[in-house]
Amino acid sequence: MIGEVLSFLRRQLDSELKAGSEDEAASDKVVFVDGDKMDPLQFKLGAVTLMLINVEEERVLRPADRYARRNPDGTVSRSFPDIRLSLNLFFVARFKLYDEAWQQLSQVIGHYQSKPVYDRTNTPGLPAGVEKLIFELRTLNFAEQNEIWNALRICHHPSVLYRTNLIVVEDKAVATPGVEAGEAQRKIGGSA
Repeated sequence: MIGEVLSFLRRQLDSELKAGSEDEAASDKVVFVDGDKMDPLQFKLGAVTLMLINVEEERVLRPADRYARRNPDGTVSRSFPDIRLSLNLFFVARFKLYDEAWQQLSQVIGHYQSKPVYDRTNTPGLPAGVEKLIFELRTLNFAEQNEIWNALRICHHPSVLYRTNLIVVEDKAVATPGVEAGEAQRKIGGSA
């Protein structure tokens, strides 16, 4: 599911950055890191690279009973709890001209400023299983920026970091309705 979301986001942003430019049919404006160029890491010249740098579990919106799932018919089933994920997306611009890199990143910021939430009403092509994606610009202090660039083992490039949530990973095998709560939790691995 994470790969589908990343590919979807890359395509969305790529079409946004290409719109209105004279080289609309040219190569991609938003790319992923090339798997063959990971050690040492290389960002493509003339493009914005989308890179996933962290996956976090979102614990704030957990339901009180994590093992209960309401079925479409109204019955309650027992299953493993859903996992809600937040993704930290790093956008890195590498261009020959420094100001062009910042111009491209300004377009990325403008895109997510004008559309901070992707849901089924404003983005019908969302990947299956994704209800909505919420984008939040993250401001890094100098120490955090330094940690990221040191971990990547590369010199600093113009970049911006966004956090997107919520991606829900659900248990596909749901327990049978009507099973006692304590019994279902024991089967799942919890305590009664």
